[in-house]
Amino acid sequence: MYRYQILIEYVGTSFVGWQIQKKGKSIQKTIQSILSNLLKQKIILISAGRTDAGVHSKEQSAHFDSKNKIQNIDKMIKSLNFFLNKKMISIINIKKKNINFHARYSAKERIYLYIIHNRFSTSTINKDREWHIRKKLDINLIRKGSKKLIGTHDFSAFRSSNCSAKSPVRTINEIIVSKSKNHIRLKFKSKSFLKNQVRSMVGCLKYLGEKKWNLKKFAKIIKMKDRRKVAPPAPAHGLYLEKIIY
Repeated sequence: MYRYQILIEYVGTSFVGWQIQKKGKSIQKTIQSILSNLLKQKIILISAGRTDAGVHSKEQSAHFDSKNKIQNIDKMIKSLNFFLNKKMISIINIKKKNINFHARYSAKERIYLYIIHNRFSTSTINKDREWHIRKKLDINLIRKGSKKLIGTHDFSAFRSSNCSAKSPVRTINEIIVSKSKNHIRLKFKSKSFLKNQVRSMVGCLKYLGEKKWNLKKFAKIIKMKDRRKVAPPAPAHGLYLEKIIY
């Protein structure tokens, strides 16, 4: 048995998410089907993270096992992309790995990026790839608020109601807030996140940037651990799984 890591870029707009669902097309099933046909065996992809419907990826990481060694990896990538590129999926690389490598459990850090387009007019080019917010946001307040999220906390207030994680405690290693012209980028780094955690944190930081909340209320919301008190989560289409660190 041979184990391979596969790095994947995709636009999540037309998919129900990474994971196979009863209804709708998933990224996992789309790639698995083509990979199985090319390798002439049943292939199961195990990913580092399950992105939700509408969420994009710059470099998703997954692994699969093959009975046979892939003799020409470049040719395999080219063949996969021939079928996948038209579906807005691209295979960046395939790497042979030790059998002990696991895309999910070997990961040391996950990096997510959220993009906000902060101007009066909407964007036509990146309409489904960033969150358009008309009201001018206070970038300094967003930076100050993000610092309160760094560290180990009970993130109960920021988890989805159907989150299956055993513990709501997570450690945010770093949050980088940057601005370039009308774009605000928020980069979140952690070993793992709760379901909808990043989008929920962005939604709350947006309230802070709009001055609907002050820093005192923002800090109080974190400590309350009550999902009903937080801002609505940011839409999926502004979120990107940027990279998995091993």
